[in-house]
Amino acid sequence: MNAPALSVLRAGRVLPAADAVPLGPSEIRIDAAGRIAAIAPVAAGALTPEEARLLVMPALSDAHDHGRGLRTLACGVADQSLETWLPDLGRVPRVDPWLNAAVALGRLARAGISVVNHCHNTQDGRVLLAEAEAVSRAARDVGVQVAFGWPFFDRNPLVYDDLERFAALVPAELRADVLASGAGMRDAATNMALFEQAKAFEHGGFRLQYHPVAPQWARPETLRAIAVAAARENRRVHMHVLETQAQAEWAARAYPMGLLAWLDDLGLLNDRLTVAHAVWLTPAEIALLARRGVTVSVNLSSNLRLRSGWPGVAEMLAAGVRVAFGLDGMALDDDEDMLRELRLAWHAAAQGAPLGVGLDPRRVLQGAFETGRMSALGPDGGGRIAIGAPADLVALDFAALARDSLVDDPDPVAMLLGRGQNRHVVSVWAGGRQIVASGALTQIDLPALEADLTRMAREAHAAAPADTQRIATMRAALQRFYAKPAGQR
Repeated sequence: MNAPALSVLRAGRVLPAADAVPLGPSEIRIDAAGRIAAIAPVAAGALTPEEARLLVMPALSDAHDHGRGLRTLACGVADQSLETWLPDLGRVPRVDPWLNAAVALGRLARAGISVVNHCHNTQDGRVLLAEAEAVSRAARDVGVQVAFGWPFFDRNPLVYDDLERFAALVPAELRADVLASGAGMRDAATNMALFEQAKAFEHGGFRLQYHPVAPQWARPETLRAIAVAAARENRRVHMHVLETQAQAEWAARAYPMGLLAWLDDLGLLNDRLTVAHAVWLTPAEIALLARRGVTVSVNLSSNLRLRSGWPGVAEMLAAGVRVAFGLDGMALDDDEDMLRELRLAWHAAAQGAPLGVGLDPRRVLQGAFETGRMSALGPDGGGRIAIGAPADLVALDFAALARDSLVDDPDPVAMLLGRGQNRHVVSVWAGGRQIVASGALTQIDLPALEADLTRMAREAHAAAPADTQRIATMRAALQRFYAKPAGQR
């Protein structure tokens, strides 16, 4: 990105950090390197009416996402349990990867997000390298900083364990395909070589992470190789862990000593690792993650929509786990609203607390400001409005947010967590560059690109409709495969 010119931002309120005291009318100066050069109070009368309405705070982070510009519901993929939802993704038509990524990242920027962990899902492994290059361009074009999770998926292509038992549950004409489903999976050596080539796509707003998709989907030797490579290169690692009950049951059978303990033995549990979901953790596993400095991306909307369960947000925070928050491409209302996601997490963490006691909302904001950012970029001093920090900022229309307040000076944290939404986002800066102004993207025409993506998807769907009968057959077989005997329900 080109260095931004020196700029000045004024606002009626500033929340410098999750744990900071809110400031009154202030001026923030951003230097040519895209960092905060000064923060100073100003007279309220010096602000324009538009400036006086604003609350400025650190930009948000999305600690776990999949870059779905083309939303799954639009493709006829109904919300359901993850295990039967995955084959339903066969309904998603193939579209231009740059367009898909630009729309996805543009929506996140519009929601006040400047940093995202993008866990890439490819529909065709043969074009993964080209897709990574397209996402790299989209990150530059939109202005959002992307940590690109390079997927390693070389185990259990259709079910967790025992492919032959699953093959017996599908019609005879599909059995050969089921049994051969793992034949086209990229081995670790091939994937590592592609990863090396993809390093050419890195720039200031795009960097690679190792992304073993999940323990059940990556071979032990692949996980071990990633642990070694990540340590050697000081690169971050991102992985789904214990998202569903079926995964937890598989892990208990496969690793009786404990899945997290096994991953620790491989050298994966450290402060460079982020695990997504982590719904089915035991107290001992929560404690282990805390000791190792692992970050957990909580994705409550996705867990609700995919019937995965309720993560122990309060328990993890109480144990000292670094907790961040992700949309997973599955926001509750399909609208990429991170402020609503934070509200959901805050209320969820308060359930079961003693009367009158709940989670400090600043703990949630810290996950959105600092912890999620660190999970993507590592410690860079961001997530706070401080001298020398990266100027990643979001300005909200606080006057609209607190429009009916009877209090002269309403608490901005209470208002944010209580009712903040996408529609309150006015402007966003990433690295000192304004990427959203007056509610619109500055570098791309998001509505036009959304229209182009919908048109392209409809054309692709008409030209190559999904095999819905095959999808339904596979879903039915999966339901039988994962069904428990009556005595175990």
